[in-house]
Order: sequence, then structure tokens, then C-alpha cells
Amino acid sequence: MSDPYETTEAHLERLLGRALNSFDLPDRLVERLGTALAHSSSLYATHHSPAAGLWRETHRHTYLLSDGGSASLWELVYRLAGDRTIRHEVFVSKAEACLAVARLFGEAPAEAAFDPDLDPASAAEEEPDADAAGLSALFAATAPARRHREYAVEESADHARRVLRRAENADRPGEETALLLRSAYAHQITQAFGTRPTADGRGTGFNLYEHSFVLLDGSELSLWEVEHTATPDGRHMCEVYESEAAARLAMELRARVR
Repeated sequence: MSDPYETTEAHLERLLGRALNSFDLPDRLVERLGTALAHSSSLYATHHSPAAGLWRETHRHTYLLSDGGSASLWELVYRLAGDRTIRHEVFVSKAEACLAVARLFGEAPAEAAFDPDLDPASAAEEEPDADAAGLSALFAATAPARRHREYAVEESADHARRVLRRAENADRPGEETALLLRSAYAHQITQAFGTRPTADGRGTGFNLYEHSFVLLDGSELSLWEVEHTATPDGRHMCEVYESEAAARLAMELRARVR
């Protein structure tokens, strides 16, 4: 984030000085940046994969220039597997930063990599003849392995508050978890499981979402949200749990009762 006590000149000098590829920036751009009157920096996206030893952040640095225009630099800060060294690279566009991510981490060079939120309505899988026995088998068969983490820096603390507020289960996460999530600054939503009722209303719809958060101390915390229609009147109900195991057990129990 921006240091309010750092001059724009010092900020730019420090940014270019630590970047491994600053010599690749167009000379004309560097000259214009030298006239910058003010600057602002923000964390745009963050990715953590502790098991693989990978970590990266994308920062956007915007400068107000003396000619009345503005310019931005995209900084990729990362650490590779098996290496504790933190490296910095700068780019003139988000697209170039995406290409760098593809080069360094072997991921698809798409700007969508910076927009990880999943639309639950469009992501549900269809399971037309799901009954209690079938759902139990599906729950066991679809237990996911390690998931890709690509966090978006948004109003994450407010998102966590809204997830907890809509939970209707008595054993939902308590005040201690809510307090921790007040320091969340980035999050990702991932669908882990999904079924839909049949067209004639038979069967029960279940969706399981992981809301994963990054806290200010660098730790990660997840909420597991079960959305289902296993209610007496078939209405939608949301339940939230602190672990995936508890959420999947709740789904299985709801399916059996239904």
C-alpha cells in the first residue's frame, strides 16, 4: 500500500530499483514517470499455495504526471517453489502481468486469472435423479483435493460478515471466527459441489461453496457454505460451517432426512 511519508520520486526509484526487468520498460514511459507529482499503490490480487511453496501478489502503482495525464505500472511480487527469495517484476499493463504469471507458474495467460470469483448460479452441476442414497455416494465421490488459490482484493471483511449473517444453522461459526474475519482483506469463492432438483420438483438441490480469506497477518481461513432445498416447504436455506468435513456431513444428513 502507499506510504504517506514517501515522496513519489523515492517511491518510483525504489520500485524500479528492485524490479528485475525494469530495463524492459519503454524509455519514453520512464521519462514521463520522472515527472510524476503524486502516486497511489494498491494490492490488486494475491495468491497463496503453501503446500506447493508458491506465493505471489500483484500491485498496481498509478502516477499523476505533470502534463495532467496518468500512467500505471503493474508489479508482480513472487516466490517460487523451493526458493525463499522474493522477486519483483514490473509491467506496463495487466495483460503483460498475466503473461508473466503464465511464464512463471505455468498457468493460462488470461486476464481472467485476476478475476477468480465464481458465479454460483452458472456453476452448479446438474444431477437430475439425485435421492438420498445417490447424494451420499456423490458426497463421498466428489471430495475435492487441493484447490487452486487466486484471491481477489475486495471488500472481503464485509463479504465474510454477509456470509455469516445469512447462516441459519445453530452450529454456525461464532463470534471468535467473526472477529478474525474482520481483518480479511482478500477472498475467493469456489464451488466444491452442486446438484439441482429435477424439473418436476423431485429431489433436493445442494450446493457447497468454500469462501476462503486472507487475513492481515498472512494466515488463511475458510468458511464452508451449504445452500440447499432440504426444507419442509422446499425453500432455499443457507448453512455455514468452519470445516469442509462438517459441511459435507450436514449435506448428507439433510439428504437422508429429506
